[in-house]
Amino acid sequence: MITWLRAHLGFPSRSRSLPAAALLAPQQSVLHHTPLAGAPYARLYQQSPWVYVAVNRISEAAALVPLRIFRQSAAGRAEIPDHPLLHLLNAPNPHLSRFELIEQTVGALELTGNAFWYLVGDAHGRPVEIWPLPPERVSVVPDAARYLRGYVYELDGQRIPLEPEEIVHFRRWHPSSDYYGLSALEAARLAVSSDRAMAEWNYQTFGQENGVPAGIVSIREFVSDADFERIKRDWKASYGGGQRRTAFLRGGGIEWHDIGLSHQDLDFLKGRQAHRDEILHIFGVPTGLISDNATEANATVAERLFIERTLYPKLVRIAQKITADLLPFWEHSGEAAFDDIRPTDAQARLAEIHAASAALSINEIRERFFALPPAPWGNLPPDRPFTAGQTGPLSPSATMEA
Repeated sequence: MITWLRAHLGFPSRSRSLPAAALLAPQQSVLHHTPLAGAPYARLYQQSPWVYVAVNRISEAAALVPLRIFRQSAAGRAEIPDHPLLHLLNAPNPHLSRFELIEQTVGALELTGNAFWYLVGDAHGRPVEIWPLPPERVSVVPDAARYLRGYVYELDGQRIPLEPEEIVHFRRWHPSSDYYGLSALEAARLAVSSDRAMAEWNYQTFGQENGVPAGIVSIREFVSDADFERIKRDWKASYGGGQRRTAFLRGGGIEWHDIGLSHQDLDFLKGRQAHRDEILHIFGVPTGLISDNATEANATVAERLFIERTLYPKLVRIAQKITADLLPFWEHSGEAAFDDIRPTDAQARLAEIHAASAALSINEIRERFFALPPAPWGNLPPDRPFTAGQTGPLSPSATMEA
């Protein structure tokens, strides 16, 4: 298949021969489908409130974090604010914004463990559009020599082959697949199914046709067949419903025997709360973020845990994949990184800087703690006195002000 990438001869192909590929690819089928191919993950997202809440919280929070491009040189790490990739990500295609692209990417990773970007390029072999592809339509084509032969996109019964360089494949780790990621939804499938079953049972209990619990109507006095049928007909017309199961016994006065289980018997609310907590924990969303009973202190801790242990690692995964698969299209590409949004303890940070000042120079402190370029006077230790003619800060705190 001849693609726009052929024009970009200098781009390092991801489909080159790899000796280790022979150990992995022969174990895969010709078209290795995703673990969730054909599974109703979209329906679970639409019908499970806790899956919807978890995925939305993560994907929308990720889409708000700025992405930057840096270049490493002898002078240090410098930001490239006008890199072409940033312009591409800000307007991926005529119908998508940067927020929507990152939101869809992170959401697909949470629901399926995989996310695919299709790259459309120009005559110079550089991407000019990015289109996120539905993961359930994309299949990997393994290769014994190159590990990855390419991808196949299925649409309306047609199979469209794609080169490895045309696809950026984000994936989570999967213990039993060499080509696909394992989603949080797959791990939470049992809890999600159980919670949905409880919600359905609750709906059936209080639905329009289910106003009375299941039970037995016992008629203690003898009645004729005509009266018996009339009683059953009248009862079911008023209380039966399409889903109601009511038995009638003749033999005496009319009595009601409840044989159903009540919400209290089932500990219904605690059961649903347990499912909620399990689902949110699997997705990495602390319950303190959504609980009405959370104190301000608990909510603050929950937000910090969410940013540090859930959101930030996902951003690192995406940024490193962009660095590996997208940035090489441009010369002197550099490194992509999202802003470090992890909360910091100001007192602990100052203590760390103070401890480091005994062994590091001012420039080393500027680079490590503040991502600042070297200063002409920065090779001195922070506590060394300045001589005549020197200007600059004397301490880490002064360096921070600079």
